[in-house]
Amino acid sequence: MQINNLIIKAFNFYLEGFRNMKLGKTLWIIILVKLFIIFGILKVFFFKDFLSENTADDKEIPAYVGEELIIRKIE
Repeated sequence: MQINNLIIKAFNFYLEGFRNMKLGKTLWIIILVKLFIIFGILKVFFFKDFLSENTADDKEIPAYVGEELIIRKIE
């Protein structure tokens, strides 16, 4: 019972702190927008899926990765 009470107190502490922020809310919005841009938009346009391009199905992926690790270690 005390652990639940501690969790509730901690949650309320952070909730009240966030409600009373003025500049902090703006900064959090900027951080979330930047994360969305990095992981949502840039990933789609700049990072290709090499495994699906170099293998026919999911069963070939472990063999392909193993071969690449061995070849790159030797070189």
